[in-house]
Amino acid sequence: MIDLDDFVQRTGIARKVLTTWIESEWLVAEHPGTLQLSEMDAARARLIHQLEGDFGINDEGIEIVLHLLDQIHGLRRALETMQRAGPAGQGRVTRRGSRLRQRYYRLGKRRP
Repeated sequence: MIDLDDFVQRTGIARKVLTTWIESEWLVAEHPGTLQLSEMDAARARLIHQLEGDFGINDEGIEIVLHLLDQIHGLRRALETMQRAGPAGQGRVTRRGSRLRQRYYRLGKRRP
């Protein structure tokens, strides 16, 4: 865990900006009420900084990007869990993937 002062030094992002991101829940301290953040939070802060600075994405856009990234990571963890479940878990993943592909292709054919 990294305290906020060290976090500011490591990321180069102003303390006031980081506090705003914490208040917006873009960064969440692992233990509520503390300002201790993780290495993953540092990577996320650098991403937010890049989205704002290099890509010019506004706050609403950043919220969408972060939400989608969180969903991707959650899906990845779920897939890993199912794969660790062995052949029965993998079979469920394969069947679900096949149904999703079929649905995707059917929807694509309906569009002009």
